[in-house]
Amino acid sequence: MKKPILLVLVFSALCAYNPCHAQLLKKLKDKVNKTVNPSTTSTDNTSTDANTATDANGKPVNKGGGGLKNTPPPDVNQQMADAEQAQAAANYSDARYSIQQALIGIEIQLGRELLKSLPDPVDGLAKDTMQDKVVSTQWGWNNMTIQRVYTDKKDKQLTVTIGNNAMYAGMANLYFNNAYMTQANGQDQNMKQTKVKGNKAIIQYEDSKGYTLMVTLGQSSLIVWECINFADETEVMNAANAFDIDGIKKMLGEQ
Repeated sequence: MKKPILLVLVFSALCAYNPCHAQLLKKLKDKVNKTVNPSTTSTDNTSTDANTATDANGKPVNKGGGGLKNTPPPDVNQQMADAEQAQAAANYSDARYSIQQALIGIEIQLGRELLKSLPDPVDGLAKDTMQDKVVSTQWGWNNMTIQRVYTDKKDKQLTVTIGNNAMYAGMANLYFNNAYMTQANGQDQNMKQTKVKGNKAIIQYEDSKGYTLMVTLGQSSLIVWECINFADETEVMNAANAFDIDGIKKMLGEQ
């Protein structure tokens, strides 16, 4: 208790000597309180008052909100009608927007139908429809991504992603080029070429990610299987063979 008493004495002396040392006195007082009763001192800069909570910069901390509500995909027929009306009025910007919205509506419908066509189960893994995704950009066709997750609810998981996107095609070309280089250089392979139901493919393995299998479907489409905790390459290939690749190609217009 000697140190707290000494600080109190110094604090009192400074108060008597010069009352203008407010900042120094406050720091000393806070140090005394922290030493005597550490539990009363806050460990961060966030206000403990639930009604006035702020972050380290003094800005209010968000305590909740209504979030965003899911909206239905664009109505294709309505968007086409809006586009015609805007076109007749020479409002080309609105006409273009409505056509884009109509394309998004078509892609979402296509994505949902494609998800329905995917197998269940796959290699003993059940589909998790709560993680189904169909994503389309505002530019419409050739920018669609469809994703489904299969899992055993433990540590084994397969994620299949079907992309109709030029970016994916470029990524596939990069993978194929890397595979050629790896095989030509005779290096230890963590990536190599293969085929799935007659389609050119690349398979890769990384300890941190597991297996990744990629199959090109056409000019701008491909399927990617990401397989976590699969025993070996054969198990990955068996899982991929459960998918109707020709049917997916047809739905995407790649045949």
